[in-house]
Amino acid sequence: ELKRITIPGRLVSFHCMNLSTTINHDGFIGIRDFRGDLIRLFQKEGFIYHSEVCIWKDPVIEMQRTKSHGLLYKQLRKDSSYSRQGLPDYLVLFRKWGEDVEPVNWKTHDNYELPKWQEVASPVWTTIQQTNVLNKKYARDNQDEKHICPLQLDVIERAVDLWTNPGDMVFSPFMGIGSEGYQALLMDRKFTGIELKPSYFNEAVKNIKYADEHAKSQINIFD
Repeated sequence: ELKRITIPGRLVSFHCMNLSTTINHDGFIGIRDFRGDLIRLFQKEGFIYHSEVCIWKDPVIEMQRTKSHGLLYKQLRKDSSYSRQGLPDYLVLFRKWGEDVEPVNWKTHDNYELPKWQEVASPVWTTIQQTNVLNKKYARDNQDEKHICPLQLDVIERAVDLWTNPGDMVFSPFMGIGSEGYQALLMDRKFTGIELKPSYFNEAVKNIKYADEHAKSQINIFD
């Protein structure tokens, strides 16, 4: 369905991380190649594997959040064969084959300078703020599963800035609390989102309304 609605030549992206396995669930402690599973799934449907970015994350924050034995300092001293590196996030992109009916060509030397492009073109983004995410506390139920990898607004901003034109439609089939819509509207794009969970949807409506009002106030200032 994503392939059907995507304009030829344009991109579909997903934000993910690989998953830790557990003794209780998997019978062993290791890592599941979730990113690779998703890549192969999109390729099977005919998408072209276009690009990806590895997003650096602080292993100390991961250790504090997950209590993973592989990241504990005491495990390093006890038996470092179990020690591992932290798990980064990934932004993975796929292109729908075909001529781009509308190129993304608004960038100039003035509005997208070379140093900015050199940072964005890096295969590893080291300056993403892990805590720059929309507040989720009003959209959580006691029975909710924890988010696999909260989506930072910095990541959305760079993606929208690089791969869309002002006025383009940004679509999120799993909208959550509306992070993509919030950022897209602030950047003079349109947004369509789908979310099945009522509490997430209601929070998304509030966040997107705030962004819409803020974007309009910015336009009025420059008018």
